Amino acid sequence: MIHPSAIVHPAANVARGVEIGPFCVVGENVTIGAGSALLAHVVVNGHTTIGEDVIVHPFASIGATSQDRKAADEVSYTKIGNRTIIREYASIHRATGPGNSTVIGDDCLLLAYTHVAHNCTIGNDVTMSNLAQIAGQVVVEDHAGIGGMCGVHQDVRIGAYAFVGGMTRLVRDVPPYFLAEGNPAEVHGLNSVGLRRRNFPADTIAELKNAYKIIYRSGNNVRQAIEALRGEIATDAGRRLLAFLEGPSERGILK
Repeated sequence: MIHPSAIVHPAANVARGVEIGPFCVVGENVTIGAGSALLAHVVVNGHTTIGEDVIVHPFASIGATSQDRKAADEVSYTKIGNRTIIREYASIHRATGPGNSTVIGDDCLLLAYTHVAHNCTIGNDVTMSNLAQIAGQVVVEDHAGIGGMCGVHQDVRIGAYAFVGGMTRLVRDVPPYFLAEGNPAEVHGLNSVGLRRRNFPADTIAELKNAYKIIYRSGNNVRQAIEALRGEIATDAGRRLLAFLEGPSERGILK
């Protein structure tokens, strides 16, 4: 199912049933899993692995050389999980540093003109809306959402189930389950809509609301909030939030 106008390197590992549409280019060290489709004008190069049932829309670029000034002629990787959808003009760059990877998980949705820079790690079921741009070494955990036209600073972490509102300039970490937006960005409470859609139990939501008050409405600094939360947390979600706050951070938690 390769269009005659497509250019596919003979050494590329393309599974049976993969669709490669008009004017696509697939490089030598590319692997594409069963059921995936490059619709048209897609460029995939570098040491790139695309999982099964992935759909890549026209003019997307995957596995291009990092824009990092430190990038050299090195073997680094780009990995795309299963069932992810990549829309028009999206760009996903390979990692900087020998053996390193840029990783996007399963069931993600990257809308038009989104950009994932070198060494980013995107979890499962993450949505990036149109024109969302994330710089190098950003970590986005499972089920998070990034609104349209967001700019995310390098090394920032976005926690699981968090949501970043459209047109936000994000320079610090957003803890799991919270909603952040604005310029400068602020945390405005729980991502309540997202948690309800995921059928979070009422007791878990109540615990997370209390955690929000301890972190953002009590006058505590982050270390004091962590100490206060240790005596309050009883759910898995609360423990995940606490682990995020205690984890290593290059940028610090969004105040």
